[in-house]
Amino acid sequence: MSGLIIDNISMRFDLPNGKSVQALQNVSLDLKQGELLAVLGPSGCGKTTLLNILAGFLAPTEGQIRLGGKRVMGPSPERGMVFQQGALFEWMNVRHNIDFGPRMKGMPRAERDRITDHLLETVGLHDFGEKAVYELSGGMQQRVALARCLANDPDVILMDEPLGALDALTREKMQGLVLKLWKETAKTVVLITHSVEEALMLGERLVVMAPRPGRIFREYRLPFAERGVNMDLREVKRSKGFAQTRDEILEMIWGMEEEIMGKRDSA
Repeated sequence: MSGLIIDNISMRFDLPNGKSVQALQNVSLDLKQGELLAVLGPSGCGKTTLLNILAGFLAPTEGQIRLGGKRVMGPSPERGMVFQQGALFEWMNVRHNIDFGPRMKGMPRAERDRITDHLLETVGLHDFGEKAVYELSGGMQQRVALARCLANDPDVILMDEPLGALDALTREKMQGLVLKLWKETAKTVVLITHSVEEALMLGERLVVMAPRPGRIFREYRLPFAERGVNMDLREVKRSKGFAQTRDEILEMIWGMEEEIMGKRDSA
C-alpha cells in the first residue's frame, strides 16, 4: 500500500442564514506509508474537520484524498478511527469489542481468536478479555479502542484526541503504547491533539494549522518519536531541542489565539 495523499483540500460549510464558514483551504500533504503525523493548532482551525475528511465521514468542497492511488469516497476498513472517548460497545465484553470487525467480515472463529489474543497481549490486557467495558478505567478502555482498530488491519490509523481525557500518568503510558504500536505495525498514523508536548513526542512529522480558514502554517520533521521508541519519555522531554521546539510552537499558537480573540472583541 502506497502513501496517503491530501490533495488541495478545501471545506466550506453553508449555514442556514445564507452565510458560510470556510473551515479548510488548500490543505495538501503527502504521507509515506508508516509515517506518524501529529496535527496541532488553535481551536477552530479545522483539525477535526480534516480528520473526518480523511475518514470519509465528510466529502471536501474541493480537492481529494487518495490512499494507495485510489480516491477516498467514503468510510472504509482501510482507515481506522480512534476517538477521544473509546466509543466501545457497552453491551459487549472486551474480547467481543476487539473482534467485532473480523466477525462482521465473516472471519473464522479460530483466526478471530488468534488475532484477539495477540492484540490483548500487545495492549497489555491479556487478563481482561472477558471483562465488561464499564469495569475498565479510561486508559484501559482506550487500549481496547486501539486494539479494536488494529483488529481490522487498517492501512491508516486516524486518532482524534485519543488521550485527551486521561490523567497525566495514564496519558504518558498510553503515549508510550502508541509509539510501540506505530513502530511494530508500521501503520500510517494521523494524530490530532491540543497538547504541544504530546505532538512533539508522537509526531515524526508535525504540522501546525492556522485558522480560519484552516490551513497549514508550519511543518516540522522531528526526532523525538523515534527516540521515544527506545527511551523513557521523560528523558526524551529533556533531550536536546525538545524544550526549544515546544516553546517555539507554543508561542506560535498563543499568537494565533490572541489574534482570534482580538477579532472577536472588535466584532
